[in-house]
Amino acid sequence: MKKLTLSICLLFLSTIGFSQWTALNSGTSNDLLAIYFADASTGYAVGLWGTILKTSNSGTTWTPQTSGTAEFLDGVFFPNADTGYIVGGTGLIMRTINGGTAWTAQTSGTTNNLRSVFFTDARHGYAVGDTGKLIKTNDAGITWSTQASGTTSWLISVYFTATDTGYAVGYNGTIIKTVNGGLNWTAQLSGTTNALQSVYFPTPAIGYAVGWGGVILKTINGGANWIAQSSGTTNSLRSVMAPNSTTVYVIGGNGTILKTVNGGTTWTTQTSGISYWLNSVCFTNTNTGYACSDAGNILKTTNGGVSVAENDLLDLHINIFPNPASDYLIIETTEKASIEILNIEGQILKKLEVNGNKINLDISIFSSGVYIIKAITDKGITTKRFLKE
Repeated sequence: MKKLTLSICLLFLSTIGFSQWTALNSGTSNDLLAIYFADASTGYAVGLWGTILKTSNSGTTWTPQTSGTAEFLDGVFFPNADTGYIVGGTGLIMRTINGGTAWTAQTSGTTNNLRSVFFTDARHGYAVGDTGKLIKTNDAGITWSTQASGTTSWLISVYFTATDTGYAVGYNGTIIKTVNGGLNWTAQLSGTTNALQSVYFPTPAIGYAVGWGGVILKTINGGANWIAQSSGTTNSLRSVMAPNSTTVYVIGGNGTILKTVNGGTTWTTQTSGISYWLNSVCFTNTNTGYACSDAGNILKTTNGGVSVAENDLLDLHINIFPNPASDYLIIETTEKASIEILNIEGQILKKLEVNGNKINLDISIFSSGVYIIKAITDKGITTKRFLKE
């Protein structure tokens, strides 16, 4: 009986595969233009026809909220768990102070479409939009004042790395920066005329911007220089998010999802399972992330979007034995790697670092079953499976 059980398990190991991104039930077919998570469980998605959705259980269910508008909603940001802001068509700004139970329109002072919003703390926030529109609040949105952006190009995304230091990107390769809370904005040289759609800084010095035609730009000096990276695609890219300085996710047209684990030296394509425009991406940690798209799609990954199908494994010279194992598992590598042990549902059970050596991993407390080992190196990511007897 033990041999039969083992044979079945080994057959399971050799054939099972896990999808990279899973479709969630959003409950709407309206295009979703932006997604934001205030914490690991609580997230919001916004889009056409005043659509606002909220989840309180990491995307398992999504509940529509009343926006009171039919305008398109293009940006969402929560500076804390209860207080959030949404921006959209014809200068619309809405605020909630109770986690979306009620949304109240604010006076933006503009009729320009607003595309992105960012708050540096509970009181200070910025919104950007068409024809170079850039506005700021110092009182949690009670009043908004126009700042001189120095451009008439549409500004699509805004991001701040500190209270006074921020960036905005937009059409015609526009990148502008402030170091004094928006009193002055200075143009930076992007090296492209393609429209830039999103900007994100995982550290004060390291930032990424993405845009039309597969453009990915990176800076390592706060925007003094922007260097084009090879994305491997000509699909237009809509959103970028970096959980850390080396792990970056980019999404865009035709269901495009790109990932790098080495700061953009190489980019790998992930399978989204859809061909719609992906419009926004948000990660709550290195591995758990969400993306929204046209037609109301919301996708989720809990393993960094990495396929663990056997035929997707990379040859990164990482060996595990014995397999099956009972009390101890030996992991042998020829290079430095971050190791994660996951259960079959993709939950991380243990993390450790190896440096081109052999280690004995105590698995005696693990229940019998199939487990996944994910190894992250400078060359990429590989996954292997083992059976705990």
